[in-house]
Amino acid sequence: MNKPTLPVLVLLLALFSMCGRPNTVSSTAGSTQKQTTQKRNLLYFDATANFKRFAYQDSIKYYLAKSKDAGVTDVIVDVKPITGEVLYPSKIAPVMNEWSGFTKPGGFDLLTVFIEEAHKLGMTVHASTNTFVAGHNYFDRGVVYNDPTKKHWQSLNYLPKGMTPITQIKTKYSAMTNPALPEVRQYELSVLKELITMYPKLDGIVLDRVRYDGIEADFSEASRKMFEQYIGQKVTNFPADIYTYSTTAKNKDGKPERVRGPLFNQWIEWRAKVIHDFIYEARAELKKINPNLIFGDYTGSWYPTYYEVGVNWASKEYDPSEKFDWASKNYKNFGYAEALDLYTTGSYYFEVEKKEAKNIDPNTVNRTEAGQDKGTDDWYTVEGSAEMAMKITKGKVPVYAGIYVEQYEDDREQFVKALKMCRAKSDGAMVFDIVHVINKGWWNELKRGLTE
Repeated sequence: MNKPTLPVLVLLLALFSMCGRPNTVSSTAGSTQKQTTQKRNLLYFDATANFKRFAYQDSIKYYLAKSKDAGVTDVIVDVKPITGEVLYPSKIAPVMNEWSGFTKPGGFDLLTVFIEEAHKLGMTVHASTNTFVAGHNYFDRGVVYNDPTKKHWQSLNYLPKGMTPITQIKTKYSAMTNPALPEVRQYELSVLKELITMYPKLDGIVLDRVRYDGIEADFSEASRKMFEQYIGQKVTNFPADIYTYSTTAKNKDGKPERVRGPLFNQWIEWRAKVIHDFIYEARAELKKINPNLIFGDYTGSWYPTYYEVGVNWASKEYDPSEKFDWASKNYKNFGYAEALDLYTTGSYYFEVEKKEAKNIDPNTVNRTEAGQDKGTDDWYTVEGSAEMAMKITKGKVPVYAGIYVEQYEDDREQFVKALKMCRAKSDGAMVFDIVHVINKGWWNELKRGLTE
């Protein structure tokens, strides 16, 4: 047999290098090719819920080993909670060294330990950042509270009582910012770029809260001017041309019904463009620093109402205007599934199988996530929402349906069934959060759900 020539050797070495990297996902941003799918079981490590627990290296090692044994392939480490503070030595964002009365002893870098120890176990590590949020309203803490130069970043919400800064809405715990503000976008990009540069061995990034607060946000004068520029005309009656509140009709939550104005659909379209453009810009900037980075995103699964937070996570090939009256013909142009290497969606429902949708009682169901309502369609189940996510992303990105552990209360078997359904109907499962698995002692159930 002849020996390979030098060019062939170079090619073989390159191919070997590509094959040897664990959990690599092929990038097809902007193309119509189907992604190479990597089966994954992802487990979230929330920043504040686990703040004290993971202030110690041996604790990180211990729980990574338990996670690996349970069938977890990927860990998502939350390093930027909703306060806007971070859990690594940033020179841009404020560093969180204390939470809930506990001060970290220090002595090691949390994310470095997670990366090193997880890699020893053959696991993949993603860092998660809460993007367009910069304060915790329950504690009056965070960037928009503590930095006077950033106070104007907070969302201005249009409520029945009038325009209200989000820091004054104490029923909301997240002090969301205005994603359309150029200074907000550039700041968040700078934080992400610093993070990727500081941790070159980090496998991936999973963006969270890349959205508006809700349908009520943002109605600042800055947003009005940018919207007017987008549509090429002045808005004569603002915000009435977007929507008003009925003085008589009530919605499912007993609140005044919104009455759409003539520019409502264009407003929805523009907000989707704001988020779409940030996603693509973030991808491009981060890939310049680390071309092998797995660029991921995390959203809610309730697509038919998720337009309320300004997000179109579908493929550009999916046209929601054919089915939904809130979508303009141009809305599909701002889908961003093609920009992602990984997408995880919260199938946050107690009901697992589609046939269980008949058991949903809209009067008692607990749905408080942004953009959720109290419907009884079968996509309000783990099975239905996972199927919908796979359908509308059109194979452009691997989809990992996720469950919220606390939602299953004491029903171990429903939890196991939900995990199995995520794996059956999508490319794997995402579990939020390890703190609930620990508190409930559901390690055996987690393993059953992820491996059986």
